[in-house]
Amino acid sequence: MASFSSVSLSSMFFPDPPESMLELGVPDVFVENLILKWVLAKGSIPGQQLAYCLGIPFNLLDDKLYSMKKRLLLQINGSTGIQDFNYELTDEGKAKAIAARNESSYIGPLPVSLPDYLNSVKRQSIRVESPTEQRLNEAFSDILIPDDLMDTLGPAVCSGKGLFLYGLPGNGKTTIAERIAHAYQMNIYIPKVLFIDGQVIKLYDAQCHKLGETPRDLSMDMRWVCIQRPAIVVGGELEMSSLDVKFNPTLNISEAPLQLKANGGVFLIDDFGRQQIPPEALLNRWIIPLEKQIDYLTLSSGQKIEVPFDTFIIFSTNLDPADLVDEAFLRRIPYKVNVPDPSPEMFKSLFEMMAKKLNIPFDEGAYQYLVEQHYHGKRPFRACQPRDLLLQVMNRAQYQSVTPLMTPQAFDAACQTYFSAMGKA
Repeated sequence: MASFSSVSLSSMFFPDPPESMLELGVPDVFVENLILKWVLAKGSIPGQQLAYCLGIPFNLLDDKLYSMKKRLLLQINGSTGIQDFNYELTDEGKAKAIAARNESSYIGPLPVSLPDYLNSVKRQSIRVESPTEQRLNEAFSDILIPDDLMDTLGPAVCSGKGLFLYGLPGNGKTTIAERIAHAYQMNIYIPKVLFIDGQVIKLYDAQCHKLGETPRDLSMDMRWVCIQRPAIVVGGELEMSSLDVKFNPTLNISEAPLQLKANGGVFLIDDFGRQQIPPEALLNRWIIPLEKQIDYLTLSSGQKIEVPFDTFIIFSTNLDPADLVDEAFLRRIPYKVNVPDPSPEMFKSLFEMMAKKLNIPFDEGAYQYLVEQHYHGKRPFRACQPRDLLLQVMNRAQYQSVTPLMTPQAFDAACQTYFSAMGKA
């Protein structure tokens, strides 16, 4: 049973192994069908290996295996020599296993019940971890942003509520949002799979979730996985269907929507306003979640379920928020932060930092030439440009098999290609 653990090093919550089949919160018929499908897939399998596949302690299977053997669904095919037996299907068991597989092709660990999941989200809420100024500075240590911007971001991050990052393109809004995710350092535990209203919903996603480190001296419920707080980023490709439970009718398995995968972490909607979905429709989707911290999902059965919305949602846009949404919605996003163009001093510092990273000697004269010839009266500074221009200098030097250097000629070549279609931006 999932519970508090005073010795957990990652969070206040720890999924202890279940002590009975009843604690699983999954119908007995589902457990039995999953056992049959595992034995069908393996042909013959020791009881201990079967328990491992199901993600539960071996001693919990004793009564179930005995019952299935007594009902002539399983039979023993030799001993493993470690107080265990190899199990295989009888003819009747095979017929039931095939029928179970045809009904749902899911084979994996036993799912976690919705009540246990709700309990875990509540106890691992992102709002229990309020990053300090020191933590935020550490997360932003590899980039440069103005002190006043940091002073504005700090309280927003501490709140754990919504944030609008807006400003002209190229000034690091996406980078800032990603660093905010790094400021959260606690690991959390999530179920690999959920069981809701008779449906299997895959929650853990290796593409969205990064594994955390589980304390080695603790025995945990193997139906769960330890991850770093999620940091899920979606951009112009976002569709409304990505925010709904995706049901695969062929496999009879569902996939959790993005916001459910983001629970306990950061959910960044990048380049907001550029999606195919109208901004109003997308923002209306978040009114209740932002206000109530709950979300409503529709299962393939048509049933609506209530789930937590425990994520720090960030909207990043090149457009003015006032041009995208009305005042009523903006009230639900308590922090609106403008990411400005860098000052001349900041722009130079960015050049110095990027030159050091790329191992290109910083040349004051060449830098002044760049500013006077390609910026003054022509275009504003953007935070991305020191990196982009120096990469062009480096790439050109690699092509010519020479040492990359900051020179007027190198900057002229870089600017000719970089700014040729941008005008005065």
